[in-house]
Parts: sequence; structure tokens; C-alpha cells
Amino acid sequence: MNLRKTAAVTAVVLSLAATAACGGKSGSAGDNEDTDESKLPTYKVAKDVDVDSPTLKAAQKRGKLIIGAKSDQPYLGIKDADGKYTGFDIEIAKMVAADLGFSEKQIQFKTIDSSIRETAISKGQVDLMVGTYTINDERKKQVSFAGPYYMAGQDLLVRQDDDSIKGPDSIKGKKVCSIQGSTPLQNLKDNKAKYGATTSEFGKYSDCVKQVIDGQVDAMTTDDAILKGYAAQRPKKLKVVGKTFSEEPYGIGMKKNDKALRDAVSDAIEAHQKNGDYKKVYEETLGKSGSDYTKPPALERY
Repeated sequence: MNLRKTAAVTAVVLSLAATAACGGKSGSAGDNEDTDESKLPTYKVAKDVDVDSPTLKAAQKRGKLIIGAKSDQPYLGIKDADGKYTGFDIEIAKMVAADLGFSEKQIQFKTIDSSIRETAISKGQVDLMVGTYTINDERKKQVSFAGPYYMAGQDLLVRQDDDSIKGPDSIKGKKVCSIQGSTPLQNLKDNKAKYGATTSEFGKYSDCVKQVIDGQVDAMTTDDAILKGYAAQRPKKLKVVGKTFSEEPYGIGMKKNDKALRDAVSDAIEAHQKNGDYKKVYEETLGKSGSDYTKPPALERY
């Protein structure tokens, strides 16, 4: 009994040490440690914003803008031990909020899992959703999108010592995990005859990554921007393989048919792309993962 207790205590100590080494709490992905916040732009807060949007008017009345975000995606959306959110998507949210009349202190970020994004938007739990949110026709039936502001693509994350998977053509018979409600997961399900992988679903990206590291699954699939962040954090354990095999245009989600707000958000994205803020943010966040800067996709106005 004493031996078992000693072993258990040792395991806990080792686990805590490993967590500290990766720079995050248990269940989190760690901080964006190599992002220099002093190099990030500041955003001038617009005055007397008048947009005929019920969502925006309600936010103005409460004095804060509630933005759904991710909390476990390196370089995209990370929440640290002090509750602070950082990353590419977080900066996109801040620049849009500023153009809508909200300072950083007036933003309330709320972690929203992929599987409940449409519900959170439609029920008014968030005003905007900015978190690796792929625009597609099915989602447009439930919510509206401004953007796209970035074009990602589906890819695969595997263990560094695994050379058996080189791309989507080599996952037949393999175990592949992804996130509930994600388009990459649905792609594997819809094309099972083509890819032939056994899929498993998780609520958090970090849980899926752990399954890969522990050897419980052979690969993780989601957007390449997300996967490169995890690989950059753990270069001795993980790598991204092959080329992207889908297009994942990231947009900002909001209540359906709020055209006034959608246009205002699209105007904000365009303005910050033109004034150079977008590129500066990219290079100091997502660019740190190894993703080269590319010109953002054309905005969809509808």
C-alpha cells in the first residue's frame, strides 16, 4: 500500500513538472511565450458609433462587448493562468471591437467550444464569435459571418517519430481525433470511403493533442494554423505532415441577418488590413508558429 502511495505521489509530481515545462496548466496549451506584445499595434477606439444593429445597441447599453473565443490554441487563442487571452484571433477581435467603439477593457472574452458556437450566438451568449470559425453554407443557415479574414486548410498532426503518415492518403485504418463540431472532422466522416480512418471526438483541442502524444490515436486533424501552433510548442514530440487538403476560411460569427453589424465588422477588418495592423499582428502571433504571412482572402459582402 505504501509503495502504491509513493508511486502515485511521484506520478503527480512528474505530471506537474511536465505541465510547468510546457508553460501551461493541466488541460491548457500553454502561453504564447515568444510573442512580444510591445510589437503589437494599438487600436484607436472609435467615438459615437451609430450602427443600426440590435446586438451592438445592447452591447453599448451594457458597456461591454462579449466575444466568444478559443482558449487552447497556440498563437491563435490562448488563455493564461491569469485569465488573459492572447493570439491572432484575439487581436482580430480587439481591432474590430475598437472600430465598434469598445476599448480592450470593455471586451469580455468567453471561451466557447466548437460544438456550441451557433447556439451561443443565437441565444445571445456572445455578441461576436472570433475563434478559428470556418465559414460554410451549413453554418450560414444559423448565423451570419463577416470575413473571411484568414484562409486555413485541413492538415494532420502526428508524433515526431511516426513516419507512417505522410498525408490524407495514408490514414486508412488509422485512429484520428478531432474536435466536436469541426469541419475537418466532418470531412473525414463524410468521406470515410476515401480516407478510411477511425475517428474520435473531443471537446478541447488540448485533449486531442494529448491523445496523439500518448499514442492513444495516430493523428489529429484540424486546421493547419492550429496544428502548427501545437507542433511549434512541442517540436521534439509533434510534427505537421503533408499538404492541406481543404479550404477553411475563418470568419467572425454573429446573429443571423444582422446585416448592419456584419457590414461594420467587415469594414473594420478591411481597414486594419489596409493600415498594416493585420500584418503586424500576424507576424507577431500566428507567424511565430512557422506559418508564413500570406495576403488575406477577399471579403465576402452579402
